[in-house]
Amino acid sequence: MTTVADPRTEPDARPAGHRPAAPRRRRPWSTSKIAVNTALVLAAAYTLFPAAWMLLAAAKTGAGLMAGVFSLQDLDLSGNLSRLVHQDHGIYLRWCLNSLLYAGGGAVLCALVSVAAGYAFDKYAFRGKEKLFALVLVGVLVPTSATAIPLYLLASKVHLVNTVWAVLIPSVVNPFLVYLGRVFSAGYVPDEVLEAARIDGAGELRIFFSIALPMLRSGFTTMTLFQFSAIWNGFFLALMMLSNLKLYPVTLGIYIWSMQAATDPYMKPLAICGAVIAVVPVVLLFLCLQRYWRSGLTAGAVK
Repeated sequence: MTTVADPRTEPDARPAGHRPAAPRRRRPWSTSKIAVNTALVLAAAYTLFPAAWMLLAAAKTGAGLMAGVFSLQDLDLSGNLSRLVHQDHGIYLRWCLNSLLYAGGGAVLCALVSVAAGYAFDKYAFRGKEKLFALVLVGVLVPTSATAIPLYLLASKVHLVNTVWAVLIPSVVNPFLVYLGRVFSAGYVPDEVLEAARIDGAGELRIFFSIALPMLRSGFTTMTLFQFSAIWNGFFLALMMLSNLKLYPVTLGIYIWSMQAATDPYMKPLAICGAVIAVVPVVLLFLCLQRYWRSGLTAGAVK
């Protein structure tokens, strides 16, 4: 005869102290979550709406802009691009090349100078180092617009006004990047490696270029991107220094076209289309080098 064990009297095989897991309950949708998500949606709409407006306006004709940007009529993107390239004998392409020269050359030189200065502030001991670094930090607090007139007076003294050097030379110095250079040097370059190189007989310049600079690659890339974006989007310095149309950067050239659009509706689509094209190099550069600058932003975060 088979007996069936009573589960109420059967000893529990589970270990002592074990409690059955309570079923998970979905948390009720609270008012705070609704407020947070509403704020995020509004922030996204605030960010994306101007971009969508620019993309649609870049494909519209002058009559289409007058009728309404978000209507899908009077689209002529290829015509706008063709007129943009051929306007004033291809001056827009000349402006883009000027911006590449100012932003590319100035960003690389500025990053190299800033890395070297930050490395020197971090690794070397010399008289008045902290006072000099404090002076550099004071330079961070000075807005660039306040230094435009002194820079113009200095450039006029050495006859550099209305030349490429009037925009390129001031772009090589950035006090904030010097501060970042010291932070990157402290986070990426161990003192023990430098001491081992000195014991092996390496000179200071060789140590910097062969050992320290490769270690600071991500920091160098981050500073290059910051300065490239600042110079590419810069406007006031070029406005002060340049009067030759062929030396204008793309931002100043688009500004001139937008001023002409107030009296000539034909220029408005060109100005908008040119502004959209001018954003592309900065976006591509950030996307291509994101693995370097993302790692560079975390320098010194964890010790």
